Amino acid sequence: MDILVETRAKVTTITLNRPAAMNAITPDMHDALHAAFDAFAADDSQGICVVKGAGDRAFCAGSDLKTVSQQGAYPSSGYAGLIERYDLNKPIIAAVNGLALGGGFEIALACDIIIASETASFGLPEPLAGVVALGGGLHRLPRQVGLKQAMGMILTGQRVDAAKAESLGLVNQVVAPEALDAAVETWCEAILKASPMAVRASKQTVMRGLDEPSLAQALKNQGGYPAYRDWAKSDDAREGPRAFAEKRKPKWQV
Repeated sequence: MDILVETRAKVTTITLNRPAAMNAITPDMHDALHAAFDAFAADDSQGICVVKGAGDRAFCAGSDLKTVSQQGAYPSSGYAGLIERYDLNKPIIAAVNGLALGGGFEIALACDIIIASETASFGLPEPLAGVVALGGGLHRLPRQVGLKQAMGMILTGQRVDAAKAESLGLVNQVVAPEALDAAVETWCEAILKASPMAVRASKQTVMRGLDEPSLAQALKNQGGYPAYRDWAKSDDAREGPRAFAEKRKPKWQV
């Protein structure tokens, strides 16, 4: 299997499973990943998705160049079933151990949180091969690190290591390779303490708000965002204050 999907408690883990090929993406994997993310999105029992690469050499080295000529149209959710999936309000964490290059870096950029091993490195080397990174990296990278830093990486195709990526604000935490899984679990546990409805409303409000023309417009429109409306009418919006007043742990709706 080129991808593995595991559900444990409220966490879905999707593993790119081609370690001998540095987890490079084949045409079939785009459809398999699209289906896996669809299933995660539709399952109310699942609150967080973790994306990782098998082995210790790479998270994902991008597209498998040996199979590029076989590539048809990407699924409706875009490259890897993720980079154009704009309506997924549940958190996605990338656990990056080793190389995250080209399309692999673009997958990580499409996640909400990146936890990286000290061995991780990131880059968009496409121009060095005479091609262009069209899987979202040219748009997400400058939005996440600023124009000058992004242009420096994009125009040279240079890689940055995990420490540099953390200094740029690309990575939330850098840990030793053997501590990566435990660090990801700690992040998942922290997120799962919160109301799932509030987490989803928060993510959607951030992402939609960034698309608004101004801060004033974002504040004005946030009450109309679907996940915000769902949260506002949910019991979770009242359960949190109620549990605090009663000095007990909240019991969330989902």
